[in-house]
Amino acid sequence: MTAWAEVAAALAAFVGSHFLPSRPAVRVRLIAWLGKSGYGIAYSLVSLAILAWMIEAAGRAPFLELWPQHGLARWAPNLAMPLSLVLICTGIGLRWRWTLGAGRRAFDPLDPGIAAVTRHPLLLALILWSGSHLIANGDLAHVVLFGTFLGLSLAAIPLFDARARATIPIEIQTRVFAATALFSPRPFLNGMWLRQNAGLLPRFILALLLAAALKALHEPVIGVSPELLQ
Repeated sequence: MTAWAEVAAALAAFVGSHFLPSRPAVRVRLIAWLGKSGYGIAYSLVSLAILAWMIEAAGRAPFLELWPQHGLARWAPNLAMPLSLVLICTGIGLRWRWTLGAGRRAFDPLDPGIAAVTRHPLLLALILWSGSHLIANGDLAHVVLFGTFLGLSLAAIPLFDARARATIPIEIQTRVFAATALFSPRPFLNGMWLRQNAGLLPRFILALLLAAALKALHEPVIGVSPELLQ
C-alpha cells in the first residue's frame, strides 16, 4: 500500500466507522450483540485506534507544502488546545442528549449545566483542535487530515440540532433551546451559575493538567514540538 493509499484507507475507515453505527438498524444490532456499555466502549476504542492510524498515515505521506509554516501559525494550537480540553472535560456526559458525548440524564431547562455555555462542547473542541492544527500544518496530508475533522465537526452541529427539534415536543422547544447556546461565555460571568455548577471546577483543573501533559508529551509521541517557531 502506498503512503497516499494508506491516507485514503484511514480516512475511509474513519468515515465508515462513524457513518455505519449512526444507521438505526446497525446501531440496534450492535447494541443487542455487545450491550449498551460494551457498544460504547468498543465504539470509543475503535475510534481512537482509527484516529491514531490516520495521524500516523498522514505523518508517513510525502511532504507537499501548500503554505509555509511560520512561527505565528504555532500560536493557534497553543491557544486553542487548553480551551478545547476544557470543553471536553466539562462536556462529557452533559445533560443534552442530542450531541456527541451526551449523558443519560434528562435535560432540565432550569438547570442546563454546561449546555448553557454550549450544547455541543465536544464538537466545538474538535473544531478548535482540527482548525488550529490545520493552520499550523501547511502540508497536503495534514490539511486533508485536519480538514476532514473540521468539516465533519461543523456539519454535525446542524444535524444534531435538527434531530433535537424533531424529537423535542414543539410546545416546549423555544424554552428548551433558550436554556442552551451554540456558544455563549455569559454564564461564566454569572457568579450564581458558577456556584450552582461547582462540580465543574475539578473538570476545569483536570483539563489544565491534561493540557500541560499533552504539551510535554507532544514531541516524544507525535514527533513535533508544540513550541513556537522562531
